[in-house]
Amino acid sequence: MPSIAEVTCRISADNIRAFMTDAFRTCGLPDADAQTVAGAMLDADLSGADAHGIFRLAGYVRLLRRGHINPRANVHVAERAAATALVDGDNGMGHLVNTYAANLAVEIARESGAAWIGVRRSNHSGAGSTYAAIPVAHGMVGMYSAVSGSNFMAPWGGAEPLLGTNPIAVGIPAGKGPAVVLDVATSVVSNGAIRSYAAEGKPMPEGWVISREDGSPITDGRRLSEGMFMPLAGYKGSGLALVLGLLGGPLNRAAFGRDVKDSTGDQLRENNTGQFVIALDVTRFLPLDAFKAEVDRHVNDLASSQRLPGVDEIHIPGHGRAARMADRSKNGVPLAETLLKQVDELAKTLAIEPLTARK
Repeated sequence: MPSIAEVTCRISADNIRAFMTDAFRTCGLPDADAQTVAGAMLDADLSGADAHGIFRLAGYVRLLRRGHINPRANVHVAERAAATALVDGDNGMGHLVNTYAANLAVEIARESGAAWIGVRRSNHSGAGSTYAAIPVAHGMVGMYSAVSGSNFMAPWGGAEPLLGTNPIAVGIPAGKGPAVVLDVATSVVSNGAIRSYAAEGKPMPEGWVISREDGSPITDGRRLSEGMFMPLAGYKGSGLALVLGLLGGPLNRAAFGRDVKDSTGDQLRENNTGQFVIALDVTRFLPLDAFKAEVDRHVNDLASSQRLPGVDEIHIPGHGRAARMADRSKNGVPLAETLLKQVDELAKTLAIEPLTARK
């Protein structure tokens, strides 16, 4: 796995989007679907969720070419009621499935005031903020969660990894300032960060991974197979991972617990990944502009509040994301040399124009 930390050059967003679209089209996705998936992955790259952007492309291509993901998925609504729906992803790309689900949530919330969209038979879908932000763009509150495709955590006090790092993302519209967008895993740090440290041979800080045998800290990335990830905030993160997993898995007739197939290994069947997207129409509570003004007022109060010595800035969820998106949209996405080499090699196998050759 190439490092995503060492930046060597910036590549334009348009070129990354076009390259990924060509790659997915070559793997059999219809043009519109290829553009949707590439757009969702580019959103991750632009927002700084680098482990969920083009960094993942080679892995997705491998799964598509082996027939483990359906390139021509018939994403459809299996069940629908006044404020709910269940989407069947037909084992398609998770980005396609959850973009569909998030847009459906907006549609239903506009009619009913709120919408809960469950997803089954999906796959890994990248950064959760991408889907929480779709309702935000329509002046709504958005929420997304997923059952991770691999189990890296144990229930609190356990020694058997039966829980994923099940993420949760929430988006809240604002007025003059950036939207408030929180996107976190339920582990101390994300799987991507841990894998990045391991790939680079850097020792991991204590408290990220512990031994399955005796609970002692593991800092050597070469010993990841012996360990399990630590949950965020101890038993609280473990409990949150559990409830999000139950809502994303069994409620949608999707995989959870022992039913989860390790997506980092050889995939022999559908993952049946479960997710859910929620949209809430703010105008059912108060006028949208009034809510946005209140969000701005409170966020400004928080951001301008007294800081501890040595602290330069109080961080508000979503503000860094907005700044990175503005910078990268204008100046290009920073990519490591190792990653550029990987995607150019991928281009050869797909017989498409290399990313570094695009102007």
